[in-house]
Amino acid sequence: MKNTSLISICLASALAAPVASANDDAVDVYGKINVSLQHNDNGSTSETELESNNSRFGLKGKVSLDHGLEAFYLLEWQVDVADIGGSDNIKSRNQYVGIRGGFGEIMAGRRDTVLKSSQGKIDVFSDYEGDIKALFEGENRTSDTLTYFTPKFGQFRGGVSYILSEDEAVDDGVSLSLTYGDAGLKSSDFYLAAAVDSEVDGYDVVRFSGSTKLNTTTLGFMYQVQEAVENAPDADGFVVSLAHPVNKFTFKAQVQTLDFIGTDSVSFAGGVDYKLGAQTKAFAWYTGRSLETIVLDQQFNSTISDVDQNYFAVGIEHNF
Repeated sequence: MKNTSLISICLASALAAPVASANDDAVDVYGKINVSLQHNDNGSTSETELESNNSRFGLKGKVSLDHGLEAFYLLEWQVDVADIGGSDNIKSRNQYVGIRGGFGEIMAGRRDTVLKSSQGKIDVFSDYEGDIKALFEGENRTSDTLTYFTPKFGQFRGGVSYILSEDEAVDDGVSLSLTYGDAGLKSSDFYLAAAVDSEVDGYDVVRFSGSTKLNTTTLGFMYQVQEAVENAPDADGFVVSLAHPVNKFTFKAQVQTLDFIGTDSVSFAGGVDYKLGAQTKAFAWYTGRSLETIVLDQQFNSTISDVDQNYFAVGIEHNF
């Protein structure tokens, strides 16, 4: 019933959009379906299955207000088109409402923290096994969140997320970011970002990101330090990514590391996209990870466990 209601909302909004457009207050219905045939070897078991890679649909729009202000909103859901059915088929993603003007923009609801969004397009395997969240903390989409972005000062822009805690024993979280340039590298030659999380989802995180183009090749870099709030040792690591287009192909590669009290974990991903049309692509990728963890025996003697994981997928993505 819930799924039917959500789809009905989307259809109704799509039908209403042309009328709204006449008043310059359009409602856009959008989404993407990304499905792959994927082989998973997690180091202990292996299987081959269909995966829905964060397929989604949503509504977004804006409304002109008095005094030069503009209201905007976004409602987005994740849908599993490959496996999960029933009430678990749809999950909430970014969902918020806000106002923008000369002061910048402020919004309330559920949203990616400004630290997460500060990465721009550096993670070229986002939504796949090679996603940086496999090793890094900080990839948070938080509820009960107030978000503010400053106006642009030249190429600079600041952002803050304030996450209200519903648990009296847990402090409110804060995420801060400062960016320079255009994450899509369309209006600037490079993009830089510095961001900090304080007590967000149990972690403190410091992240530095950057990207640029060398001819047609896009290069990305990220360095991160993360530490659990409960006085745990910190961990640090980096990401290097590249994407190189050749005709209808885009070749991609990404390396990520994480060092934590004597253990080293490494992830490598490589793949290729093939453009089938303006809104559709086919893809193939491989991700390999070597994960080191500290294991304690009953006498509290420590050893390092090393697990190798391998993933391979071919699939298709269509945007609408």
